Amino acid sequence: MTQVIAVANHKGGCGKTTTVVNLAAEFARMGLSVLVVDMDPQANASLHLGKKHPSEVPVTTAELLLAEVEKLPSAIYEDNHIPGVGLIYGSLQLGKAEDELKDETPRPSEELRQKLAPLMGLYDVILIDCPPSLKLLTSNALAASSQLIIPIESGSQYGLYGVTDLLRHVQRIRRINPQLELLGALLVKHDERQTVCRLLEGAAREQIGKLLPVRIPTSTRVNQAAMAQTSLHSLDRSAKVAREFRALAQLIATQLALNPRAPIEKIETNDHDVQES
Repeated sequence: MTQVIAVANHKGGCGKTTTVVNLAAEFARMGLSVLVVDMDPQANASLHLGKKHPSEVPVTTAELLLAEVEKLPSAIYEDNHIPGVGLIYGSLQLGKAEDELKDETPRPSEELRQKLAPLMGLYDVILIDCPPSLKLLTSNALAASSQLIIPIESGSQYGLYGVTDLLRHVQRIRRINPQLELLGALLVKHDERQTVCRLLEGAAREQIGKLLPVRIPTSTRVNQAAMAQTSLHSLDRSAKVAREFRALAQLIATQLALNPRAPIEKIETNDHDVQES
């Protein structure tokens, strides 16, 4: 059974793309077949993973949403910067596609689900990078997904801004996708030593109700990996941020009963690790 995981939060800068890219890389290292679907007009996941610029790709998620399902094979790129991770590119045209969906499709929130249906059973995991909004692109991602991760910027006093709206939107989407489950909120840029992070963790648990037990720390390795178009593991597997994403992938694989085809390495954690510069 293919698990489709949306990574969504309509607040920008909370680590959605970083989470998608590095989870995809860790799942691929386990031997799982992985596809990333970029639903963000900024296309940052595509710029990180893809060997082409999104403007050079003839069939992106924008074209796929508005086309017949026969376009699907032309949209999938398997030769990318991170081995084992397939990609359906995002593009700036997604903004225009979002407007056209309202006018040209009878069920505008369900187009992505229809387009991805032939892939069920072909991939172990499909990860969807959502835009920073609660409009139609995010609705399509949620309607197509079986699981949801909500990244929360722990180091910001505004990290929970609008989370109530997001949860209310999820409830509306469950009318058309009752199978959608919340894996949990993921605290990103978290530093237990900072009061704002501890306060936000408590508030997130109260508002969202379910926190993933992994905390992603602040690290310059994140930007370095994006610039190098590689994973945190490949950049520096010993870095705490890389180890936490490794632990997160293993946790999710266990929780969703995924079947890794490669041996899972032991993750050594140290509660007293300091934040990396």
